Amino acid sequence: MSTAAGAARLTLLHTRYQVLETLRVPVVVVSTAVFPALILVVFVVPQAGGMSPVQATAATAQLAVFSAMSVSLFTHGAGIAEDRALPWDTHLRTLPVGAAPRFVARVVMGAFFTLVGLVPLVLLATLLTDATITVGGFLTGLLALLAAGVPLLALGLALGYSMPAKAALALAQVLLLPLAFAGGLFLPPEAMPGWLEAISVWTPTRAGRDLVIGAATGLDVGTRLVTVLAGWTAVFGAVAVWAIRRDQGRRFR
Repeated sequence: MSTAAGAARLTLLHTRYQVLETLRVPVVVVSTAVFPALILVVFVVPQAGGMSPVQATAATAQLAVFSAMSVSLFTHGAGIAEDRALPWDTHLRTLPVGAAPRFVARVVMGAFFTLVGLVPLVLLATLLTDATITVGGFLTGLLALLAAGVPLLALGLALGYSMPAKAALALAQVLLLPLAFAGGLFLPPEAMPGWLEAISVWTPTRAGRDLVIGAATGLDVGTRLVTVLAGWTAVFGAVAVWAIRRDQGRRFR
């Protein structure tokens, strides 16, 4: 078997293991799949009669970003920190296969559960609001969501590899709602006070929101968000790389 084929096989094996391990904790799956859809039902559906199709589609898109952020902070951030505390993780890291298959598998697993969260959200938005979700718009929005999720993924990795499990979980909980509100995932930017709007445009969640909404609705959202997403990716990515190297050196040097 070639090296590439062997790495791909190991990646699939680790992905299967991590997905099954997560599925054994029903509360994680339920929160990932239900919470964004519940927010839609409670806050968006009652106002759906006064929303245009574009506004309803935008509301759905921003909740999709919230779902991706939740997966990044908890599945990657708190999840990695919890795994690092387990003897099984230490055993896996001593095997002569390298860290790449497990790392890629974790990213793929996070993407999988992000998709799981999108299914009830999109279904309810289609049934209960005037959101216009075509196949092309969904696929374009999904690609934009993957791009918007890169800095959030880097943030989750930085949390998971730099902190113990309890601290990572606590910080993930502290960051979730402020980033969501500041990014316009719950409160539309036009309803924000001036000082919050000035901060909002420089947050990764606002940039991700604007990118996904632009892809899903065809609205022009400008180029500023690309700079913001790239900047936060560089910052969080640098912290994540430092944390991963420190973690490796601390336990195996």
